[in-house]
Amino acid sequence: MLNTENVMLNQTAATKEEAIRLAGGILVEQGAVEAAYIDSMLEREQVVSTFMGNGLAIPHGTEEGKNSVITSGLSLVQIPAGVDFDGSEAKVILGIAGKENEHMDLLQKIAIIFSEEENAEKVINAASAEEIIALFEEEGV
Repeated sequence: MLNTENVMLNQTAATKEEAIRLAGGILVEQGAVEAAYIDSMLEREQVVSTFMGNGLAIPHGTEEGKNSVITSGLSLVQIPAGVDFDGSEAKVILGIAGKENEHMDLLQKIAIIFSEEENAEKVINAASAEEIIALFEEEGV
C-alpha cells in the first residue's frame, strides 16, 4: 500500500495542521479519498491527538469522514526537524484512510514497526522512499 508516490521525504511543517494537510493531500492525489477527508482528519485531531510515540503521528478521519473514503490508502510524510503534536514531536506523519475496517489491521502492523525505536529511527532518517517501503514490506504492510 505504500509506494514511492505516497511517500514525501525531508518536508517541513510549521504546525500539526500543516503536516496533516500534507499527509491528507497525498491521499487525495492518490485517489484514495475525497478532499473532505482532510477536514475529517483535522476534526479528529481536535478531539484526540493522533501522536503515537517514537516520533510517529497517525492522523486519520472521524467515523463520519469514512463517507469520503474511496479506497484504503496510506501516505507517509517525513519531517526530520519535527512538528509539535500537542507537546510531542512528530517526525513521521502517516496518513491513513480505511475502507470498511481494513485500516485496523494496518494500524496494528504500523504500531508494531514503530514500537521498536530502532525501526522508528530508520524511517525518520531514511534517505529514500525505497528504504521506508522495504522496512514496511518486511513487516507485511
